[in-house]
Amino acid sequence: MATMASDDLATRVRAASRACAVAVSGHGYRSPAQAFEELARACGELGIEEWDSYGEHGPVARLERELRELFHTEAAAFFPSGVMAQQAALRIHADRAGSRRVALPDLSHLLIHEDDGPRVLHDLEVVRLTSGFETPTAEHVNAVPGTVAAVLVELPLREAGCLLPTWDELMAVTKACREKGAKLHVDGARIWESQKWFGRTLPEIAALADSLYVSFYKGLGGLAGAALLGPADFIAEARLWRRRLGGTITRMTAEAVSALVGLRDQLPILGDTVEWARAFAAGLPPHVTAAPGVPQVNQFLMYAAGDADAVNERVLALIEEHQIGLPAWKKAEEPGRITAEITVTGAALGLDPAAMAALVGSAIKPA
Repeated sequence: MATMASDDLATRVRAASRACAVAVSGHGYRSPAQAFEELARACGELGIEEWDSYGEHGPVARLERELRELFHTEAAAFFPSGVMAQQAALRIHADRAGSRRVALPDLSHLLIHEDDGPRVLHDLEVVRLTSGFETPTAEHVNAVPGTVAAVLVELPLREAGCLLPTWDELMAVTKACREKGAKLHVDGARIWESQKWFGRTLPEIAALADSLYVSFYKGLGGLAGAALLGPADFIAEARLWRRRLGGTITRMTAEAVSALVGLRDQLPILGDTVEWARAFAAGLPPHVTAAPGVPQVNQFLMYAAGDADAVNERVLALIEEHQIGLPAWKKAEEPGRITAEITVTGAALGLDPAAMAALVGSAIKPA
């Protein structure tokens, strides 16, 4: 458990980084005023003159239409949060199957960050699909005992340094789910970033799933929000659950407009951020390790020997000196080791990845 001093130092690093116009990790900081000015300008650029009303019409309807066209799915529904969207998706699959059992990675967001919501709210019985830093295979699906209503695959598995299966492995997972009589739900919060790894189109990826969740505030840099995609009857039921769970709020225009801007401005450069992340990881000094060694998306973990407080003190000094946002470090599970997460965005693309790798490494004294 991190101490208060450690937490305070990490918070100071993050605050200092947000104040920088460029950053190795994370989106560049915008004040609320700046963000809303940009949204107002985007409304004019995109020709948006109408508010949505309880998630219908206006930019929400436009966003859902663009998603259908991007992924070649029958329908899409905007949700105010991914937590709500994914729990609704699993609830629908469970109700339709007449089974409460769903298979998830033990590092799934639903198990780590949602305070037991799937069980408390939907009476779902979770069985383990994968353990720790491993990606799903057909063997994992086949090893799940008995019948399950749905199998959730997180693409990529964020807590494991954003790991992805190969395309062949993912196709085999789909086949295994069909044979088992289970629906495949894809947690695609970072599906945009994963496309380069698979070397496939978004429609090809979506076609492997029975339902798909996407997020707008991560790689796309939106304010908030998510969407479910899938067959028309499934999405109609998802809209019903959105209302039951309190997600059909009066106005979602700001979030929808920011998502449309993300699709327009951020989606085209995500491939570049993946390449930058790989070049950065390749340039790290020997005493800093990237996991995975070659990043599969634009997000990955770093490990080193050291004390998090001492390193974060040096990171703060580097940020002040160079005015470049850098990641905060924290204690790793292994004694004497520390870890940091890197998320490359457009804020890094003007920086030299090799020079930034050396800068990050300079905050850590070799063992």
